[in-house]
Amino acid sequence: MKQLDKITPRDVDFSQWYTDTVINAKLASYGPVKGTIIFRPYGYAIWELIQKYLDGKFKEIGVENVYFPLLIPQSLFQKEKDHIEGFSPEIATVTRVGDTELPEPLFIRPTSEVLMANYFKNEVKSYRDLPLIYNQWTNVMRWEKTTRPFLRTSEFLWQEGHTVHSDRKEASDLTLKILDIYTEFANNLLLLPVISGKKTEREKFAGADSTYTIESLMHDGQALQCGTSHYFADNFSKPYEIKFQNKEGKLEHAYSTSWGVSTRLIGAIIMTHSDDNGLVLPSSISPVQIRIIQIKETEEVLKVSNDIKNLLSNKYRVDTDKTDKSFGFKISEAEIKGIPLRIEIGPRDLENDQVTISRRDTREKIQVNVREIEQAIDQMIKEYDANLYANALKNRENRTSKAKTIEEYKKVLESNQGFVLVPFCGEVECEEKVKKETSTNSRCIPFEQDNKIENCFNCNKETKLKVYFARAY
Repeated sequence: MKQLDKITPRDVDFSQWYTDTVINAKLASYGPVKGTIIFRPYGYAIWELIQKYLDGKFKEIGVENVYFPLLIPQSLFQKEKDHIEGFSPEIATVTRVGDTELPEPLFIRPTSEVLMANYFKNEVKSYRDLPLIYNQWTNVMRWEKTTRPFLRTSEFLWQEGHTVHSDRKEASDLTLKILDIYTEFANNLLLLPVISGKKTEREKFAGADSTYTIESLMHDGQALQCGTSHYFADNFSKPYEIKFQNKEGKLEHAYSTSWGVSTRLIGAIIMTHSDDNGLVLPSSISPVQIRIIQIKETEEVLKVSNDIKNLLSNKYRVDTDKTDKSFGFKISEAEIKGIPLRIEIGPRDLENDQVTISRRDTREKIQVNVREIEQAIDQMIKEYDANLYANALKNRENRTSKAKTIEEYKKVLESNQGFVLVPFCGEVECEEKVKKETSTNSRCIPFEQDNKIENCFNCNKETKLKVYFARAY
């Protein structure tokens, strides 16, 4: 079967395979500035489907969408010390307009906590004004040294939720509720079997009290952070003076959260599900779920194609390849773009009242009676998605190990790169040493802990904590 362009096999060069898949599937092109990409229609359509689902889920719990400015005054950004230290190496700065030097440098937002905090300070007066539960779908800029389409780019798209509350528990509960939304979305729609948990002190978001995460494992055994939810307590409300009058008439600092997922989810989907023939997409976020390909454009083939499209379009995103390219090229293009199912219709099949349906994941072909096509498609889509999830879960389980000592940990990484569950003290200095020695870091502290006292795998201190470590993108 003809490929549009050569795709490097995954097992030969995973990095090059990834780039080849992105380019050949027409998801993105490189922008004129290093580290930027152009979202092509097919790639942006995937993001739109992610947006549509999550936006609906957010609105079900009372989230309101807003939009805040791109530029942040330097003096405003520097009010929260930990926050500025966490982002300063990546901040792009505007210092001139035309020939005029600006009186104060302006930062291009790497995230919007400070803008939101400054707004909340003026908006919040009483407990009656709270909670404020906002989200924006926007772009941010973080000047990355090493970039890769979708996974790590200098400018990327994301959603960032920001909330402020009069009650500490309410804020903490919302942080975990958002994490649940992300977890369900990743597992059930993106078909990514994620591990959810809490970040270590070293890995938590700059300025947060607690950071929670969903972590997925790619085909090559490297981890990818797929979404985070942060509980700030009053860490931002104190420096930005977000105060409200509580029910007792006293002034109190508010409690805030932030949370987000980005277009790196598209990278996660590619590296988890795709293969040497190109993209493989979960049906829920595939811009085209079913493509009809006509083997020969006879009058009967055209009529049956149109009837099938009309029938299935009530449930699915269906298109018909009407290009004048060869049949083989059409098949290759549908495969490279990861379209879950193809319906191939030709005169010979129709003589027996049949069409051929092909699955992208297994490349299996079956003949189906035209009158039974809707039921067959329903079943095949379910089986297709179940298979994608099962394969991803199997890869994660096969690549998940345990280690008790740093020596054992290093051996596991060499023999079976993936998640490694270790007893860990949780101290920043200890994790710094592990990273320096192994180029790995903690991914998350899983919610389920056995509370058994063991010795830290690196420094040997007693601990009850079990933590997943891995190499990561």
